[in-house]
Amino acid sequence: MQQFSLKPVLAMLVALLFSSPLLAAGKDGAAAELAAMLTSYETYQADFIQIVVNDSGNKVQETRGSLKAKRPGLFYWETRAPMSQYIVSDGNSVEVYDPDLEQVTEHNLDDRVQTTPALLLSGEVDNLEDTYRVSGRQISDDTREFTLEPKSEDSLFVSLRLTFFKNELQEMRMQDSLSQLSVLSFDHIRLNEAIEKSAFTLEYPEGVDVIRDAG
Repeated sequence: MQQFSLKPVLAMLVALLFSSPLLAAGKDGAAAELAAMLTSYETYQADFIQIVVNDSGNKVQETRGSLKAKRPGLFYWETRAPMSQYIVSDGNSVEVYDPDLEQVTEHNLDDRVQTTPALLLSGEVDNLEDTYRVSGRQISDDTREFTLEPKSEDSLFVSLRLTFFKNELQEMRMQDSLSQLSVLSFDHIRLNEAIEKSAFTLEYPEGVDVIRDAG
């Protein structure tokens, strides 16, 4: 069975933007500032470019797509050809559709709280500062940067950097334990526009294999 592999960058985006109990827990310092910037986000929509660079500085992958997310826990992620993939969550489960494989895998969010960053959406993490070391710095009058470093040695990434321009999330940079860098840049950002719940529904052709992960 294909193992669930929701990209940590996307997972952290969803967790940070749409898990308000997690964000609200920070009481002072950079964690509280980050929380204050994000708690006004009810919906977030954007196009993106994701570039992956190896430890030698060479680009090994580039993907483009779009995403939309709505609090609490709803998101829709689409990457375009030649690496098409759709990832959809209704807050209780995640469905991943790979057109090239003609396969949909379905996962219950409650099953993997301890191992998958995306499962921060379940709300079972009580405090941002219990899980991450959070620091912030001012880049310019309008640009603010935050860095999150997981305290757990089992994390899928070493550091995650979020860059905001006029309080809008513009970029995320994730460094993994193999020194691979993933850069996710957002464009055509729309904040707090109404999105119907029906928009967070995965559609796929008849005949596609559907695999429901039991655990």
